[in-house]
Amino acid sequence: MISKSFADGVYPVMLTPFSDDNKVDYASLAKLVDWYLESGVAGLFANCQSSEMFFLSLEERIELAEFIIKRVDSKVPVVVSGHISDSREDQLKELNAMADAGADALILITNRLAGENEGDDVWFANLQKLLEGIPSDMPLGFYECPYPYKRLISDESLKWCAESGRFFFMKDTCCDIETIERRLKIVKGSPMKLFNANTSTLLETLKSGANGFSGVMANFHPELYTWLNREYEKQPELAEKVSDFLTIASMIERQVYPVNAKYYQKIIGNFSSIQTRVKSPELLNETCQLEVRKLDNLTREIKSLLFN
Repeated sequence: MISKSFADGVYPVMLTPFSDDNKVDYASLAKLVDWYLESGVAGLFANCQSSEMFFLSLEERIELAEFIIKRVDSKVPVVVSGHISDSREDQLKELNAMADAGADALILITNRLAGENEGDDVWFANLQKLLEGIPSDMPLGFYECPYPYKRLISDESLKWCAESGRFFFMKDTCCDIETIERRLKIVKGSPMKLFNANTSTLLETLKSGANGFSGVMANFHPELYTWLNREYEKQPELAEKVSDFLTIASMIERQVYPVNAKYYQKIIGNFSSIQTRVKSPELLNETCQLEVRKLDNLTREIKSLLFN
């Protein structure tokens, strides 16, 4: 069995800052990494959907992983995906490139292992073939990415992966308390940890044994999620109120994400541009911008109550 441990807590799904001319902005990325670390996160999830991985070249994904890992400097683990291709040959090329970049774990995208209309038998067979081409001592994980379609891992596949000793990390996007509770029972006693991506169900799943949060709202206020993960048992009544705020705040995800997150990062001084490759920045109209600024005001008030 691989000897590796990933701390409980918050693993932000990292943004990729771009300049106005659509190139990766490494000066802003350095500020972003430092901001995450200062917020007390347990680790970082690089080259994920929030990173716009489907719109990054392999060279860009490699450079991003190398830069982030170097910037973090072993302070926290960096789990990396960038697993976007259709063919197994290309998938192995990109995953092994991420391993060579120094990733602490490779995160496999569940929808890359079978087509939307293919069964779990195809998914499992493709996983086996993929595992043959990845170093056996490389820690692995899963991400139920909703693009290009969401594929939830089956109970049977999850059980096999947990018992294999190769899987340590799961970014769960089912958004269902009963499913997460069932999954927690399946992985119990194994190295695999489950990180919920959904704010609304987070507190209840933490009480059931979930290991933390890995969702887009950690790009707005990661320290509040870190507080909730750390304090929900010690301060249950206050934790309920914080959870209520985080749940309502998370409705901003339904806005123009990730443009709105980049706008927020620009407000707080980390980003120089709100350029993205997935959506036009022009979609973030004046009203949307006002909503982000109002969220920033409320976040500051909540932080002053918790940390002062």
